Amino acid sequence: MAPTLVAAAVGALLAAALLGAAFDRRAVAVVVAAAVAPDLDAVASLVLPGATNALFHAIWLPLFAAGALYWDTAVSEASRFRARFGWRGVRIAWVALAAFLVAGVGADLFGSAGANLLYPIHDAYYRIDGRLVFSTREGIVQTFVALGAEGPGILPIASPGTTASHAIPTFVNPDGRPGLALDADRELSLVRSGWQLVVVAAAVATLAVRFGRREVAE
Repeated sequence: MAPTLVAAAVGALLAAALLGAAFDRRAVAVVVAAAVAPDLDAVASLVLPGATNALFHAIWLPLFAAGALYWDTAVSEASRFRARFGWRGVRIAWVALAAFLVAGVGADLFGSAGANLLYPIHDAYYRIDGRLVFSTREGIVQTFVALGAEGPGILPIASPGTTASHAIPTFVNPDGRPGLALDADRELSLVRSGWQLVVVAAAVATLAVRFGRREVAE
């Protein structure tokens, strides 16, 4: 799974880009917390087999939250959420939901570990991979979407396995299986590659600039 620090950094970048006038320390904290929340299923894996990248990476929770938020704020005549938290709360809620999906779930769905999107209704991890290049001989080459006689379709979806066969090691649960092994070798990954370090550095710099401009404006 993608390091939690990287998910937090992507969440911070989304906060800086999407919060607009609602941007402040508390709002950023809420969005970053939402970005790292899916990783809490690693803790649940200590008692629930295969919970890592499944329990909180499934699409059902954000789908329900988005539906409830949309109904309350856009369809209902009297929005309880807006009445309690105002326009600012609504903006933060939508950005937090985006961070949950993009930074929390998406980072693993497009990573090496994969995400169990339909758990527990359908037990299968999914991993999306592909490439987009420009070739002087072949032109633009992409493998994310296949265009054929039967219509477009996403090709590079692979399944690493199910909760029974695909154990994802984490710092909390090194072997990915139920039970707390106190003597296990634990490795806390902050970043695993150079591009991940760039994302973290970009998030730190972006927040520093945004907070600096906000202080000057005040």
